Amino acid sequence: MTALGHLKVLDLTRVRAGPTCVKQFADWGADVLKIEVPGEGDDGFFARDGSDFQNLHRNKRSITLNLKDARGIEILKRLAREADVLVENYRPDVKFKLGIDYETLARENPRLVYASISGFGETGPYRARPGFDQIAQGMGGLMAVTGLPGQGPVRAGIPVADLSAGLFAAVGILVALQERSVSGRGQWVQSSLLGAMVAMMDFQAARWLVEGEVPAQAGNDHPTSIPTGVFPTSDGHVNIAASGNVIFRRLCESLGMPEVADDEAFVTSEARSRNRAALNAHIAERTRLLTSAALVARLNDAGVPAGPINPMDAVFADPQVRHLGMAAAVPRADGGTVDLVGPAFSLSRTPAGMRNAMGRAGEHTEEVLRGLGFDDDTIAGYRDAGVI
Repeated sequence: MTALGHLKVLDLTRVRAGPTCVKQFADWGADVLKIEVPGEGDDGFFARDGSDFQNLHRNKRSITLNLKDARGIEILKRLAREADVLVENYRPDVKFKLGIDYETLARENPRLVYASISGFGETGPYRARPGFDQIAQGMGGLMAVTGLPGQGPVRAGIPVADLSAGLFAAVGILVALQERSVSGRGQWVQSSLLGAMVAMMDFQAARWLVEGEVPAQAGNDHPTSIPTGVFPTSDGHVNIAASGNVIFRRLCESLGMPEVADDEAFVTSEARSRNRAALNAHIAERTRLLTSAALVARLNDAGVPAGPINPMDAVFADPQVRHLGMAAAVPRADGGTVDLVGPAFSLSRTPAGMRNAMGRAGEHTEEVLRGLGFDDDTIAGYRDAGVI
């Protein structure tokens, strides 16, 4: 039994935000049909057998469908009549031009939950602009607070806006499905890269809204929890998070400098904030005498949060990461497996499953069309005409 095995999902998404959303349903057992362009597929941005494409599109079936042909639209409508969820990330006007917008498909299936992910929103002055993760990072405030003070704006090392827009869309779909269980009706779920990025700014955004503070770059130092940051060791660097009077005292004692905890310059959170640079210098003087491993062990034993700063090979070698199963083996059609990134949460009774890697574009087209009642001659005719 799978958690979402009762759901049928139509995936009309490309690139990253949309596939990130749909992946949440595919991993938990939903029957996901990825709809791709005949003769072209959806691998124009990523190599189909490459890590990125496979990581985004595992556990799905693929069909090809020409949505510029009326017959392709009719097939999509037939699929939508039986679907629970449809996810798309076209530019806002495209779905209306194709005649596959929410209102149109809701007439075919009033229970359909229809999700749209855009760059800037389905309405408003920027609705027609093309969306891209780094653009949203800049507009949403992330790049202005990332990096060393005075360095100039810095993008995050992952596509935060894409990923969060996809995850927020998935949450929205689940909320709409829960509401449907009461009302019997679907609805239109909308998320955007810009909206998701602003929401992800969280306490930094609230600092402006509530206190009128414009957050600035703080580098590796946490902007409000002090001391929290990156400190040198004899063989590298570690992260230490020792905010709050109790943990700060533990830090000072474990580093053999209890007098620093009693120093008037550091005795309160406000004092530590004013004298951050001097405090960091005291801490660094002690941390650079130890190896990273020895320092992390000492601080954790003392109840002070600390951890290594891992490159990706060390991430997946970490015993706790291995214990969490964050590298998941996904079966390939050739009988082998490929290791991809596993889900970030678990369920006790209905775990996620890695059923299949993504195969060739349109691999399941005929199987799906037969399930809709099309005969072999009709399917062959559609293929000859470029409908599939």
